[in-house]
Amino acid sequence: MKKVEWYHEFIDKKYRPKRTDLKVLYYFEPAPGTSKDDAIGRIASESSTGTWTTLSEMPKRMRKIMATAYKVEGNFVHIAYPLDLWEKGNMPQLLSGIAGNIFGMKAIKHLRLVDVNLPREYIKSFPGPNLGIQGLRKYFHVYDRPLLGAVPKPKVGFSAEEHARIGFETWMGGFDIVKDDENLTSQSFNNFYDRVRLMAKMRDKAEKETGEIKDAFINITDETEEMEKRAKMLHNHDFKYAMIDVVVAGVASVQTMRDVLGDYNMAIHAHRAMHAAFDRDDKHGITMQFLAKIMKLVGVDEIHSGTGVGKLVGTREEVQAIASVLRDRKVKERKKIILEQDWYNIKPAFPVSSGGLHPGLVPDELKIYGKDVIMLVSGGIHGHPKGPRQGAIATRQAIDAYNEKISLEQYAKSHKELQLALNKWGRLKPR
Repeated sequence: MKKVEWYHEFIDKKYRPKRTDLKVLYYFEPAPGTSKDDAIGRIASESSTGTWTTLSEMPKRMRKIMATAYKVEGNFVHIAYPLDLWEKGNMPQLLSGIAGNIFGMKAIKHLRLVDVNLPREYIKSFPGPNLGIQGLRKYFHVYDRPLLGAVPKPKVGFSAEEHARIGFETWMGGFDIVKDDENLTSQSFNNFYDRVRLMAKMRDKAEKETGEIKDAFINITDETEEMEKRAKMLHNHDFKYAMIDVVVAGVASVQTMRDVLGDYNMAIHAHRAMHAAFDRDDKHGITMQFLAKIMKLVGVDEIHSGTGVGKLVGTREEVQAIASVLRDRKVKERKKIILEQDWYNIKPAFPVSSGGLHPGLVPDELKIYGKDVIMLVSGGIHGHPKGPRQGAIATRQAIDAYNEKISLEQYAKSHKELQLALNKWGRLKPR
C-alpha cells in the first residue's frame, strides 16, 4: 500500500531552532491507538503546512516553512515554526495556527499550549503596553507600594449614582482606583455614559480632598465601534484607563483599541473573564501565562493574574510565572511552565491580583508579588464592619505593617480599622 500520510516528516529531533523561529511548548496525550510520534506529527503538521495525506504537487517552498517537532520530554513537545509562516502584527493569525484546528483532532486526547518563545523580528511588529508599570506609577505618583483598587460589591446591581457614591468612599479610604466588574457595561439601571459623568465628578472631589491622583477601570466592552465611542467618553472626562474584557472581546478588538487608546495616551486594564474556559484544565487548552503574553504583546498595560491564596484557581508557582511574563525584561525558563523570553522594546506590564482578597491576606500577596502589582481588594473592603472607607484604610494599614516588618496582629492593636478586619476575617483564604 502506498504511503498516504506524511505526519512523521514534521519530526526531526536533530533540528536546532533558528534565531528567527517561533518555539512553542505543548503538553499532549495521544488518543488510544495513536503513537506518540503520530500525535506529535499531527500537532506540528496541522498547525503549519500539513494535511492528512500526501499530495501530488507541492512547491519546494513548503519544505522551508514546515514546522518541526524537535524535542520531546515525556508528554511535552517543543515545536519550531519558521517566521515566514506568520503575518507580523496579526495576533489572530498566530492563534489560528498554534491554537487552531489542532485542538479538535481525534488523534489527540489532550492538548495544552503551554507557552511560546517569540523572536525579535516578530515582537517588534507589536506595540506592547502604552504606559506600562513605569508610566502608570509616574501618573499616580505612587512608587513604594502596590496600586490599589476595588469593585463596588455586589458586582452588578447598583445604579450609576450608587456606584459613584461607593467609589468616592473607596477613593477616600486611600485607594487609587475604582473598578467595574466584568459583567457591568451599560445596563438599564447603570448606563455607561451616566456612570462616567458621575464617576468623574466624584473623582475630582476625592482628588481635591485627598491631594492624590484617583482613577477608574470603567468597562467599555462591547462591539468594537461602540468601544471606540466609550473610549472617547472616558478620554473627554480625563480618565487614564479603559477596561476591556479581553478574552471575550478577542485579540483583534484589543489590537484596535490599543491604537485608539494609544492616541489618547490611555492605558488598558485587561480583565480576563472567560479565561478559565481555556486554561483551567491542566491537560487541555491554553495556559494563563500564554494568554498574558499575547495580551501584553498586543498592548494591555495590566491583566488579572490570580492571587495564589484567594478564591480563584492558580497556584503560587503559576501566579509568579505569569508575573514574570508580564514584568521581566528577560524571562527565565521555568521547566514545563514558561519558556525564556526577551521582550526587547516591549514595556513591562502590571499583574493584577484579585479574587477573595482582604486585609489579612495582604502579607501573602506581597510575598508572592512584591510591590509591582495592582491589588484589587473588593469584598474585602465592602464587607468591613464599618464600610468601604474603613476597609480601604485597613488595607493600607496592612501594607504599612508588612513594610515595617510588624505582624498584622501587633499592628492592629493601634489601628482600629485593621483590627476590625482581622476580627471578621483573620487570615481566611476564601474558597
